[in-house]
Amino acid sequence: MQYQNMARVKVTLPEAFSVAAELPIRITDLNYGAHLGNDALVSLLHEARVQFLAQMQLPEFDPASQQGLIMSDLAVEYKGEGFHGDVLRVQMAATDVHKYGFDVVYLVQTTAGRDIARAKTGMLCFDYTTRKLRLLPEEAAQRLTKQVN
Repeated sequence: MQYQNMARVKVTLPEAFSVAAELPIRITDLNYGAHLGNDALVSLLHEARVQFLAQMQLPEFDPASQQGLIMSDLAVEYKGEGFHGDVLRVQMAATDVHKYGFDVVYLVQTTAGRDIARAKTGMLCFDYTTRKLRLLPEEAAQRLTKQVN
C-alpha cells in the first residue's frame, strides 16, 4: 500500500492581535498522554473567545432577545504539547468580517513562548427563536474591523 501526502490544516495568522487571555492548564485538561487533550483545548478556546467577545462588546448569546452567535466551523493546527502548570496565552483577532459574521483566529502559546496551537472559529449571527442566520449588526462589524492592537 502506498500512502500519499495528507492535506494538513493551515491556519493563517493575522499581522496583529487585538485581545489576549491567559488561561492555566488544569490537571483535568490532561489526557492519557499526560498532556493537554484536544477536547480541553477546544474548551479553553471557548473561554478565550468569550473574553474576546466581551472586549468587542458582542455577547455570544443574549437570553432576553434570543440573539447570539453560532459556530459554523473550527480548525485547529497543533504545534506542541501543553502540560499541567503551563499558563496559555491565547491571542485573538477577528478576520474575514462579512454580512453574517466573522472568524476568530487564535495563536496559543505558553507564557514562556512555546507554541501550542493555532486555531480559527467561524462565527455566524443567529436568531435562536427562528433558528435562522441574521445580519451582523453594523456597529459590531465596525468594532471588529477597527480592533485596537
